[in-house]
Amino acid sequence: MKSYGQYCSVAKALDVVGDRWTLLIVRELITQGPCRYTDLRAGLPGIASNLLATRLRELEAAGLITRTAAPPPVATTLFELTDRGRQLKDVLDALGRWGVDFMVTADGSDAFRSTWFTFAAENFLSDTDPAAPEVTIGLDAGDAPVHIAVGGGRVELRRGAAPAPDLTLTGEPRLIMGVLAGKLTLQDARSAGLSAAGDLTVLARVGRV
Repeated sequence: MKSYGQYCSVAKALDVVGDRWTLLIVRELITQGPCRYTDLRAGLPGIASNLLATRLRELEAAGLITRTAAPPPVATTLFELTDRGRQLKDVLDALGRWGVDFMVTADGSDAFRSTWFTFAAENFLSDTDPAAPEVTIGLDAGDAPVHIAVGGGRVELRRGAAPAPDLTLTGEPRLIMGVLAGKLTLQDARSAGLSAAGDLTVLARVGRV
């Protein structure tokens, strides 16, 4: 790996994780947990296979990931973050908060995976009434369905459709993010194609950090 050659903690950190795709690989290992190589490629549309292999070797050499041979029925190599690698979650959380505005203004041409809502949802949304019963908001943006659970003072993105969501938002990712982030009114988002089914008052339960 190339080095900036600077005795600075920021430069030293970027020497390790500043290359293209590196932090997105970490993102996938945080959101998916231990992954097969094929899982990582599926979560990183656009990456070349040889570049992914190179980045994984670099991350392993830096002590940020490990690879283990999973027993049957998986029977394949799994990549997993080390404790040192998991410390990068705080870095990605900060980047996720900073990048939310860019998600709202995107033109819709980017590749999308529903799990990518994770950092935005869990970092800029809050539970405005922690004592109230949990509510769920289903999100259907054209990829695998996910839902947001709001309760007990926490906001958490979960995989799969909620059994009985209180509210379901269906439409382009930028419209869903715009409503959740408070950057778009529900009326404007609906005019642009968003569908909202269920109890609309649930949106008031979700505050912005």
